[in-house]
Amino acid sequence: MPPILPSLVTGLALLLNLMLVINVSRARGRYKVQAPATSGDPGFERVFRVQQNTLEQFVIFLPALWLFSYFVSPVWGSGIGALWILARIFYAWSYYRDAAARGPGFGISAICTVVLLVGSFVGMLRAF
Repeated sequence: MPPILPSLVTGLALLLNLMLVINVSRARGRYKVQAPATSGDPGFERVFRVQQNTLEQFVIFLPALWLFSYFVSPVWGSGIGALWILARIFYAWSYYRDAAARGPGFGISAICTVVLLVGSFVGMLRAF
């Protein structure tokens, strides 16, 4: 049986990233920041940092999601992955409004990533 739930979470995470890329494009127009510039109005910089930070987190999150789903549980992996997506949405929404408010969304998503990563290693060791 194909891994439907982890695939769905992966697709939703990619969709989130696409929406953040679109937000950066729209913010370039709104704040008059021409490419390749990545600084200017603080409003633009917040939108840009949300997208960049989420992209940076993808490098750890996606492999951890799949390793956890394979070695531990696709249901639990997908649930934790879905929570990661919701936390990143909350992170973006908070950061757009006030950079100082980004902590809870970042923290929850970081905890999700750590749980997936550590759980992956535990699952791999148990499979040994």
